[in-house]
Amino acid sequence: MTPQQYAQDKAAGSGSSFYYAFLFLPPPQRAAITAFYAFCREVDDVVDELRDAGVAATKLAWWRQEVAQAFAGKPSHPVMQALLPHAPAHGITADHLQAVISGCQMDLDQTRYLDYAALQRYCDLVAGVVGEVAARIFGHSQPATLDYAHHLGLALQLTNIIRDVGDDARMGRIYLPLADLQRFDVKAHELLKRESPWGYSERFSALMRFQAERAQRCYDDALALLPEADRAAQKSGLMMANIYRSLLGEIEADGFQVLHQRTSLTPMRKLWIALRTHWRGR
Repeated sequence: MTPQQYAQDKAAGSGSSFYYAFLFLPPPQRAAITAFYAFCREVDDVVDELRDAGVAATKLAWWRQEVAQAFAGKPSHPVMQALLPHAPAHGITADHLQAVISGCQMDLDQTRYLDYAALQRYCDLVAGVVGEVAARIFGHSQPATLDYAHHLGLALQLTNIIRDVGDDARMGRIYLPLADLQRFDVKAHELLKRESPWGYSERFSALMRFQAERAQRCYDDALALLPEADRAAQKSGLMMANIYRSLLGEIEADGFQVLHQRTSLTPMRKLWIALRTHWRGR
């Protein structure tokens, strides 16, 4: 198996909504974003799939070394072998990849976030930097486009957090800021138990509506930053925004039933949203 095929299989096998947005890119850009996304999946899977925190930390340390060696011209992992040829053309640096690893390291080091500012620092690493690299690959002529991409990454991550409240609680993690829980009188132990009748109380619903409104504002803020000159180039990012906003709408319409299930869109619906965005350009 070639490094490129390995990256393709890794990206496609994740089932992510991002994959549908990649389909419409020219082959060189599609190969670059697929390799970068495969890297993100590799380091994220270290945290999600390895239950021993010590083993996971060792594996992340290995990835840090692999990134350094790869940019020194000695990549050993197929994902890095697939990604490195595209790095110079798109301004992808070792610092970008190390930031993503640092975000994953935060998942090992803490399971609570005191307030929204603290959560934003985490999202900047695991999503904002990813958005910036993606925007570089898609193509941009204006510096403001990278700001748009960073804000869009934040919006996408906030949507993931809302969707995954139950899954994260199962692993002992709470990404909803503790200050927000206190504001709406939702206790951390209630989220961790994921049980009725209090699980879907009005308190919980109010908390989740607040989170959804924040995410929607982030989408609006991001889109307002996108220069018209780069809108066509950033069409794949707009596809991701529309897919994730549709997902957020489904979660809201379902009454935020996120403690016991993981809401998702069908592959056909994701493809339709991507196609519609491709045709409309927004």
